[in-house]
Amino acid sequence: MTGSFDLRLLYSREDIAAMVRALAARISADYAGKELLVIGVLKGAVVFLADLIRELTIPAEVDFIGLSSYGDGVTTCGEVEVTAFPAASIESRHILVVEDIIDTGLCLDALLKFLAARRPASVRVCALMDKPARRQVKVEVAYSGFTLPDKFVVGYGLDFAQRYRQLPQIYTLEEAPVERQLASDD
Repeated sequence: MTGSFDLRLLYSREDIAAMVRALAARISADYAGKELLVIGVLKGAVVFLADLIRELTIPAEVDFIGLSSYGDGVTTCGEVEVTAFPAASIESRHILVVEDIIDTGLCLDALLKFLAARRPASVRVCALMDKPARRQVKVEVAYSGFTLPDKFVVGYGLDFAQRYRQLPQIYTLEEAPVERQLASDD
């Protein structure tokens, strides 16, 4: 995507809050009586993770992992790089991976392989958003929020070239009409 963009509201603060509460209730019920290690995927999942753990009714340790496959573009390049490693021990732990969005599945697949090599007791995935139309690798998502159309989304932690993360709602990023782009060049 190049040029000017329009933001179109997809999910309001209220929509997001209701989904986060529903996901947290299911997770809390499923992990009752277990020690849970929540691993957030940097950077996009930070906002979602913060809201999610505040809604949990069970204790949870929090850690992070950094993965990258987008750079500054809007489509995945298919190459997954680990940019930050969790500090917590993973072996024999119940792990909940918290992702902002599942798109191609390439990043999540790489992450699940990384975690499996460290012999956890269990690993499940919680994603606020899922875009199944773009899936290239089959991945299991135990807790899935919104199902997205095949559009690029920003806000609530999701970015485009490191912009828009701070927006409290989720928007589709649409290229502005050509005539408006031309007018802004004058």
